[in-house]
Amino acid sequence: MEPTTHVLEVWGHFACFSRPELKVERWSYICPTPSAVRGIFDAVYLKPSEFRWQPTRVEVLSPPSYIALRRNEVKDVASVEAVARWMIGEADPEPLWADGDRDLLGTDEKGRTQRQTMALKNVHYRLHAQIRSWPGFESQMEGLDAQFRRRAERGKCIYQPYLGVREFPAFFAPAGAGTRTRPVKMSQDLGLMLYDVFDLSRPGSRYDQPSISLFHAKLEEGVVRVPDYASADVLKPEESTV
Repeated sequence: MEPTTHVLEVWGHFACFSRPELKVERWSYICPTPSAVRGIFDAVYLKPSEFRWQPTRVEVLSPPSYIALRRNEVKDVASVEAVARWMIGEADPEPLWADGDRDLLGTDEKGRTQRQTMALKNVHYRLHAQIRSWPGFESQMEGLDAQFRRRAERGKCIYQPYLGVREFPAFFAPAGAGTRTRPVKMSQDLGLMLYDVFDLSRPGSRYDQPSISLFHAKLEEGVVRVPDYASADVLKPEESTV
């Protein structure tokens, strides 16, 4: 049985889908990467031990428009283990200081870095994705599809979806069956695009190391077609020569 394709319309004031080859400054692709699409669907409904999301198509519904921003990014992140101890009261939360003087930080080094960001503004997309069950959960597909539809229709999410970076929230709604906004009349060879930062061939865990994959993305009449992760069109670490 063919997987059900779920469709969300997503929009927001700002977005940044960073190009990985730019190590210091942030420069956004003109549309979401497959990993960003997966993240948005994950935010609405996620059971990582039972299934993963497979993006299939991205439609750009508003012409891309860039805006230059300067953002502060913290250098450190709290560990999963530390957060777990804070949540159950085994330890007091410890803040990550972004700024302060020597008396407060014990050093002159700041806890933040300023990044120049070329972000997108006033974005609007239609995103398509399918649930791909892990072995042993194939019989639950109908229930998983139904649960996602109910959550999306009610605007429920596990956490606020975001457009590339967490400070750029995404608003979402199921794409209606009636008259829809047409994709922009724009075609462009986007070159190699980030596909994902994890190995999607198996269920993941919090201890997984990054596994960068890429694919050759083309915007054709406002649409990017996303190949399946298992496809030969997706360059995985052992295959990539980039």
